[in-house]
Amino acid sequence: MFVLNFYSPVFIDQLRRGRKTATIRLGDKSKKYRKGEVVMVTVGFQHSPREKIFEAVIDEVEVKAVKNLSPRDIEHDNPEFRRAEETVHFLEQIYGRSVAETDLVTIVRFSQISDRPSEISERLRPAAPTQN
Repeated sequence: MFVLNFYSPVFIDQLRRGRKTATIRLGDKSKKYRKGEVVMVTVGFQHSPREKIFEAVIDEVEVKAVKNLSPRDIEHDNPEFRRAEETVHFLEQIYGRSVAETDLVTIVRFSQISDRPSEISERLRPAAPTQN
């Protein structure tokens, strides 16, 4: 199983509440992450203990230039951001280098795997018998 790790503990709440459903990574990561793969979503720093948040399935992996990021891409990565400039600044902080509009990024969209999500349980519950 692969790991999809986030460095900032700020993301723990966003992940648990389902507000963060994607990550934007600098460079072409399409060979690392593939649609349908199951990953363990963790938070923590490299060479340090990490907290497992949940397991997830990768729904989509898309590579595009920074200038082509959509508002949806940005919001699903960080619900607090609305503009590409905010995402660029964040990527520059994480990767420690400047990021140009022509740089490639990979958007990895994922869905949490629950043991038995309530909406699925409701659909699977047999209908109550009706009285005549």
